[in-house]
Amino acid sequence: MSDSDRQILDAFIDNIWIEKGLSQNTLDSYRSDLEQFSSWLEKNNLSYIKTSKKEILAYLSFLFQKGLGSKTVARKLSSLKSFFRYLVFKSIITNDPSSEVETPKLLKSIPKSISEKEVEALLAAPDEKTDIGLRDKTMIETLYSCGLRISELTNLELLNLNLRQGVIRVIGKGQKERLVPMGDQLISLLELYISSSRKSLLNKRHSDFLFLSTRGQGMTRQSFWHRIKNYCLASGFEPDKISPHVLRHAFATHLLNNGADLRVVQLLLGHSDLNTTQIYTEVARQRLKRLHTEHHPRG
Repeated sequence: MSDSDRQILDAFIDNIWIEKGLSQNTLDSYRSDLEQFSSWLEKNNLSYIKTSKKEILAYLSFLFQKGLGSKTVARKLSSLKSFFRYLVFKSIITNDPSSEVETPKLLKSIPKSISEKEVEALLAAPDEKTDIGLRDKTMIETLYSCGLRISELTNLELLNLNLRQGVIRVIGKGQKERLVPMGDQLISLLELYISSSRKSLLNKRHSDFLFLSTRGQGMTRQSFWHRIKNYCLASGFEPDKISPHVLRHAFATHLLNNGADLRVVQLLLGHSDLNTTQIYTEVARQRLKRLHTEHHPRG
């Protein structure tokens, strides 16, 4: 990538960060998508300015040939569309070559979920008698009981908790805030963790983060993912069966299985569009169908 192209890309990232208030993970995705596109342009002796609809379609075809799914390609195209709109706005190019490129049709995939018994088995895996075990169990319980994204969990600060009222203030995508209620079990775990394990992990240092590493710093997504894989093995699960996001799916599915209203689940998950939440009704419907087949004499 040339220095001038790099400067344009950096300016674009700064612009969408200011306009949309996106998380660092989302900004990193934009940058990665555009750097990949820039690399493809260079190999084909092209540039942003010389890109046409034909080249964009060729690039999408290249991505599909690499084996990427329609959802991933659609996300990369969305990054390109935002970038080319920015180039037009800044008068770097005259016409947006991506405006007539249609987004690949997405096949609605049913989210992976796990049963309530499997959640209980995972929660039983950490050793609560140790500081690390209590921290991990509290993190898993928070993730599942509140339906948080992994980034929302690791970014939680002490100030986000109101244990007396039993709510967590969550900062979601686009810096949108929502209040999520906590159950008695989670409140008890949090009180114990804060009064014992967190103090030990902090070791007289200072941190605003709720969940801390052994160094007294905020937990990273990668570290927590690694911890969950270990507990999967200890619980007898395949390492890929359970992930932080699967626990979020389980939260939504179990709420609907027990009669929760879809719009309530939408609010708790922080979905801006009800259609995003709608997919969980299919998970619940399939479970009911399976139960009918297993237990009804005419199933």
